[in-house]
Amino acid sequence: MPEFYVILGKIPSRINNRYTTLHHTRLKINEMFETIQGEGVKTGVPSVFVRLQGCPVGCPWCDTKHTWTLDEAFLTTSDEVLSKTQESEAWFSIEDEALLTLFKENGYQAKHIVITGGEPCMYDLRPLTSLLHARGYTTQIETSGTFEVLCHEDTWVTVSPKVDMKGGMQVLTQALERADEIKHPVAMQKHIDELDSLLARLDGKLPAHICLQPISQQQRATDLAIATCIARNWRLSLQTHKYIGIE
Repeated sequence: MPEFYVILGKIPSRINNRYTTLHHTRLKINEMFETIQGEGVKTGVPSVFVRLQGCPVGCPWCDTKHTWTLDEAFLTTSDEVLSKTQESEAWFSIEDEALLTLFKENGYQAKHIVITGGEPCMYDLRPLTSLLHARGYTTQIETSGTFEVLCHEDTWVTVSPKVDMKGGMQVLTQALERADEIKHPVAMQKHIDELDSLLARLDGKLPAHICLQPISQQQRATDLAIATCIARNWRLSLQTHKYIGIE
């Protein structure tokens, strides 16, 4: 289990091998930047990524391990976080309304906001996503499916289910049912089998889009994903941003 820090009593606490959701008044942000969405159905959409701090899932291949822990020692200002030149555990805290002001101050033009992590669904995202939609933005959440998804009804939910990870978190049926797309990382056949097991919970009511994403652009994983997508009429998701060298 990765270490998980409790800050001011507001971070999800572990109860009976589960974590409760943070019904927040302030977001804890590790990164924020404007780019092009590189994965899944929304590939190619200009987006502002808001990367929240904190994740107990423990994926061994995670490329954002700097977001796992919430340690008050790394709490800093938004200026410091937004000027980071390399990944770090530094994060800042901000209220929803002030976040929109920060978008304007940084000159962001994109109207699609991707809330990612870490594990963003540790947070109750209904206030933030509702505010964003009221201000003319569209929203997307990228989640592991291990927390209940709480967001605006028009938020696009991407569930990338994480099965049997080190943190011991279970993928929730509620998250699978709320998903607009399931984007599953694969490296070998057992990952396809795990996805089949999850999909069986939905009694045939599958999301409109199921995407397979090769882990770490491995050739074997890519070949498996392509073959399975063709056989099942699913969609291949490549980490486009890594191929073209953007965030």
